Amino acid sequence: MLTQDELKRNVANAAAEYALTCLKDDSVLGVGTGSTVDFFIDAIAAHRDRFRAAVSSSERSTQRMRELGIVVVDLNEVEDMPLYVDGADEIDNGMNMIKGGGGALTREKIVASVARQFVCIVDESKVVDMLGAFPLPVEVIPMARNVVARRLRALGGEPRLREGFITDNGCEILDVAGLKISLPADLEARINDIPGVVSCGLFAISGADVALVSTQEGVRRMIAPSAQGAI
Repeated sequence: MLTQDELKRNVANAAAEYALTCLKDDSVLGVGTGSTVDFFIDAIAAHRDRFRAAVSSSERSTQRMRELGIVVVDLNEVEDMPLYVDGADEIDNGMNMIKGGGGALTREKIVASVARQFVCIVDESKVVDMLGAFPLPVEVIPMARNVVARRLRALGGEPRLREGFITDNGCEILDVAGLKISLPADLEARINDIPGVVSCGLFAISGADVALVSTQEGVRRMIAPSAQGAI
């Protein structure tokens, strides 16, 4: 029986192999945040001469990559990326995701928006029939915390401040429990429209194109219907 770390390492290695099929000498690679991504960074670092640089969604990932000799550039210097690799806290069969357990959801969403392809790397415990068992992170401007919390309660959730945590953007996180998210894209749009919300952790309006899922039997691939034929 593989441990969770072994599952994460396996999918990270598979993602590095997949990434190398998409990267060229002048490519910039988008890299996310989290424990599974840490394994991916370790795996791709051995091939850092196969691409020009990386863009990171967090200070944590930036530091790890630089320590391993990967050049990290600012997103403002980049017009195009072949792919963005990141994990998820939950992903459904429609390739909609909840992200933000590490608090980098806004930067993750920004970096992912530049990439031609979003590759999600998870272990099988993260694949669900319906999103919402994992509390939905919502990044908020501090002065709007209570205003946003009231609106989230009106949507059926129970928001709780992530105590002692400040995002890389200087904002706060409300983790919203109790949601059963049957229409992820609709809910993402509604939450993002609340004044004071910087971003919510639903990645449904633009979900994953490819998911690599680590199981006890190996790594399997899921492809979004909209991406089939393009990948």
